[in-house]
Amino acid sequence: MLETSARLLRLLSLLQVRRDWTGPDLAGRLDVDVRTVRRDVDKLRSLGYPVESTPGVAGGYRLGAGAEMPPLLLDDEEAVAVAMGLRTAAGGTISGIEESSVRALAKLQQVMPSRLRHRVESLAAATVTLASNGPTVDSATLTAAATACRAHERLRFDYRTHDGAESRRDVEPHRLVHSGPRWYLVGYDVDRADWRNFRVDRITLRPPHGPRFTPRQPPEEDVRRWASWEVAVGQYRYQARFTVHAPAAQVAARTTPTSALVEPIDDHSCTLRAGSNSLDGLSFHIAMLGFPFTAHEPPELLDRIRALADRLHAAAP
Repeated sequence: MLETSARLLRLLSLLQVRRDWTGPDLAGRLDVDVRTVRRDVDKLRSLGYPVESTPGVAGGYRLGAGAEMPPLLLDDEEAVAVAMGLRTAAGGTISGIEESSVRALAKLQQVMPSRLRHRVESLAAATVTLASNGPTVDSATLTAAATACRAHERLRFDYRTHDGAESRRDVEPHRLVHSGPRWYLVGYDVDRADWRNFRVDRITLRPPHGPRFTPRQPPEEDVRRWASWEVAVGQYRYQARFTVHAPAAQVAARTTPTSALVEPIDDHSCTLRAGSNSLDGLSFHIAMLGFPFTAHEPPELLDRIRALADRLHAAAP
């Protein structure tokens, strides 16, 4: 599919460069046979681009008027998904891409058939986005982190923790993890000789980057699970383990990957792990899920749940 799409773009480019082309000339330029050229021309026509043809020995192909833009090499559902994604990005949590998202959306709509423009406009008119008060991620920082992950280059940056403490970090980046409004960088902290999870909105890069490094074995094969553990459990003073007597899918639907880690035990129960700096916070968090549960650890949490149960029972005799 990707090879075909690239060839269609090249075919359209050739048709725009010169007024008239013979089938064999186009076939030679595209390194395909004449029959493939005919199929590609039919594909361009199906996408709405007026490619004129003349039969016979001296015949050939010519691009008609009104076809200056490249073809939309997406099916209907893909085109609508991309358009709505650009609309979301224009007001999303990554700063610095709002204007470019609007420009890209405008270009996309120029090459959309009218039926797709109508669908996108209807979706936009019926959709309301709630304003987010959370921090935004700088697009340049996100792009630099992604590039460093791919190129296996160290990142040097200043990092601000949740309590405001500043520190200098030298990190071998591994993956970016996205969860709702938050972006996290998973990497190996060279100075601390350990894997760490960093919120990207708290990172201030200190270029130049480098040197290159040989990738290490990550702490877990499933990086998403490890990041979820670090965010929801590992960073807190109290790390709790519960058995919830309900299917894992139902419990996961009432939590988020950044608030709890849910793992199935069987069809009717699951293990839930969560962290907090407050025993009361943990107690009410598990109780508010609305499922029967058994608390296992830490020991001080069990004592706090018993005390809270006595207090609540006394309040409603």
